[in-house]
Amino acid sequence: MGAPFLFFFLFLLRAASASNDTVTPTQPLKDGGVLVSPTGKFALGFFSPGRSANRYLGIWFHQVPQQTVVWVANRDNPIAAGDSGILSIDSTGNLVLHERRDGTKFPIWSTNVSAKLGSSSSRFAQLLDSGNWVLFSENSTVALWQSVDYPTNTLLPGAKLGLDRKSGLDRFLSSWRSEDDPGTGDFSFRVNPRGSPQVFHYRGETPYTRSFPWPWGTYADIFDVSFINNEDEVYFTITVTEDSLLFWEVLDSSGILREKIWRTGYDDWKEYWATPTQKCDSYGRCGANGLCDPSNFNTFECSCLPGYEPKSPTSWRLFDGSGGCVRKSSESETPDGFCGVGEGFVRVQKVKVPDSTRAVWVGKKSGSELSCEDECRKNCSCSAYAEMESAGGNVKGCLLWFGELVDTVYFPVTFQDLYVRVDAAEFANYQGGSNDSFELKLKLSILLPSIGSVLLVVIVLGFCWLRRWRNRTAKKRRIRDLFHPNHGSNHFTDSVVTEEMEGGSVYPELPFFSLNAIRAATDNFSPANKLGRGGFGSVYKGRLPNGQEVAVKRLSENSRQGLEQFRNEVLLIAKLQHRNLVKLYGCCIEEEEQMLIYEYLPNRSLDLFLFDRKGGTLLDWMRRFNIIVRIARGILYLHQDSRFRIIHRDLKTSNILLDAELNPKISDFGMAMILEANQVQWQTTSIGGTYGYMSPEYAVFGKFSEKSDVFSFGVILLEMITGEKISRIYQDEENSNLITHVWMKWKEDRALEIVDPSMEEGSYDTQEVLRCIQIGLLCVEENVEDRPNMLTTVLMLSSAMPLPLPKQPSFASTGCSIIPKVTGGSCSLNDVTLTGLVTR
Repeated sequence: MGAPFLFFFLFLLRAASASNDTVTPTQPLKDGGVLVSPTGKFALGFFSPGRSANRYLGIWFHQVPQQTVVWVANRDNPIAAGDSGILSIDSTGNLVLHERRDGTKFPIWSTNVSAKLGSSSSRFAQLLDSGNWVLFSENSTVALWQSVDYPTNTLLPGAKLGLDRKSGLDRFLSSWRSEDDPGTGDFSFRVNPRGSPQVFHYRGETPYTRSFPWPWGTYADIFDVSFINNEDEVYFTITVTEDSLLFWEVLDSSGILREKIWRTGYDDWKEYWATPTQKCDSYGRCGANGLCDPSNFNTFECSCLPGYEPKSPTSWRLFDGSGGCVRKSSESETPDGFCGVGEGFVRVQKVKVPDSTRAVWVGKKSGSELSCEDECRKNCSCSAYAEMESAGGNVKGCLLWFGELVDTVYFPVTFQDLYVRVDAAEFANYQGGSNDSFELKLKLSILLPSIGSVLLVVIVLGFCWLRRWRNRTAKKRRIRDLFHPNHGSNHFTDSVVTEEMEGGSVYPELPFFSLNAIRAATDNFSPANKLGRGGFGSVYKGRLPNGQEVAVKRLSENSRQGLEQFRNEVLLIAKLQHRNLVKLYGCCIEEEEQMLIYEYLPNRSLDLFLFDRKGGTLLDWMRRFNIIVRIARGILYLHQDSRFRIIHRDLKTSNILLDAELNPKISDFGMAMILEANQVQWQTTSIGGTYGYMSPEYAVFGKFSEKSDVFSFGVILLEMITGEKISRIYQDEENSNLITHVWMKWKEDRALEIVDPSMEEGSYDTQEVLRCIQIGLLCVEENVEDRPNMLTTVLMLSSAMPLPLPKQPSFASTGCSIIPKVTGGSCSLNDVTLTGLVTR
């Protein structure tokens, strides 16, 4: 009698808790009711997405203020507006969703599980803390059906994404149609088990992006990511290592796969990672047998693998690599491939190896030796191989490719090398497979024909230009003089300027305004429209005939500094497009006037808000953090994602403009310089920038790099937190500046004392502020090597990744300490940009 009574007691207990997380045959869920998982992480109920009035049954994060739906039952069969839904367990033991219309119930979704597995009356469905919704039988712990086997657009931690080889169940993500419609969209994210398995991102049936092929290792950061491949199943899974962290991987309606995190205190999700975000993320960007290098911002990102040449050289000269590459003609080539004497393999280092859908995996047997090169040589059709090993070394073997090599990408952080088969003549050229020789020959094979063609075009166009424009007005002569490659500025290499000017790529994209039009827009440069003045000249507010408000930067007649800035900005900023960079609409060069026409930003510069008592109160912590993150993303774009690799050199709060919603935009690219793709650092004898924001290696020795901008960003970050200028002197701390002041407070575990008093205590997340202070101190490290790059800085700001401890700063950046001693120059604390300071 004891066992049946206990079973009956447990059944009653479960029935009593049904209203919390469970649906039973006697306890349905109606529209308006909500199930909540045991610890409150997830909720299940009916919802209407976005502006839609339709009703759907779904699961969402219960703890996040902004409703974030992770699963939808009836995504392609909504309940119409005005009708209502009811979820129940029917007589067959299945979960069934009915739509009640005019008093009649119509089934619109069901789990469709066999009724043979247990009695229907003993079944129940429970929402778990993992976000999984499971249908159980009372006398079994085995799931009869579970929602994680049928994901929509979201992968939750612990859920599998991939194929069950025995049952044929394929778990994959598919995007929503839009934010208002969770119906199946155009994009999907799924495991492709063919060849050596990979995770593919599709648009329709066309590959969009691709992961590394198996074997993957398990790697741990904030998340544990692993890829399992065995006889029973092949799948990808993520687990979160921090209990306090919520994780969400979602394939959005635009086709972007995003990983986001949320923890207590956040007001929104923080994006941790996304793809595709750059050109080389696109599948097959450089065609068959091509190699895509995402770091090639100054040149074409595509080159050919060793032994190959562009299929269409003309297309490649036009920066179109989609046609890919073909084998160079060779005497040793046979219909079956290459099996000649003296052939070999050229190593291409650190790549995402090609699409392995048609590759063959040869595994290493226990206790035996395996030569991947020998395995490839056995077959004349084998075009390349890679030695593959998972993290921990538990899977070792070779991937052999036959035929075309598609979607090979330089990936510096990877350990994988690709060995490409070439004939004897080509192998001799590469001196035994040297990767350096390979890179040099690839660049020369593309650049030399391109340079020859460009020079020919330049000569012809130059001749025509001289004939046509010999008698042009002073206005056109002024344009020529201002932008000639030998103008004297060292802000750009001659090759870049020649490309921009003689290639004619600036002017067609940048409109020229007449002087009369600008005079009319600014009411003849009325003092009432004057927004400010700098070393270059004045800025005026204007309104174009179409109603567009603009800011007009008018170059001072006697400003050499402004002339250089003008040239730099026209050549550079016209090419930049980012939400956090100020937009250049055009320019005016007429009579004795040179003017730049920008978008008008009503809230002017950040320093006017930050260092003003009244303005500072408008910048609560949420707004400040938003500004910090957006500035960082703008700098990251300059360093990594724009066409050129750009160092701003004059980042400061007065060069950060704010739009109507207080979103920041980086401005003033007059001091910006371009680094070549393989260039880490540049040295100049003419220092341009603002003391206090200048890194020590630049201010003293004229050396600058991406890390110089990181230093400037760190100063801005500390100013945003403290509300104090970098130029402030703390007399009570032996004339320390802001950086050393913050460091002393940090060292004494009193860092929160530096927070701007205009932000009331309790109005900000103290842990987030402390994290930002630590990031700021890391960015202003004296040693260049110790500073993070901007990609790492953005990740540190937008995720919970562990932070290293900062070191004591020894560089006083007030502008009145180390600089005058080295240069013998004078000192100023007015934040005016300086140029032309010659270092030793």
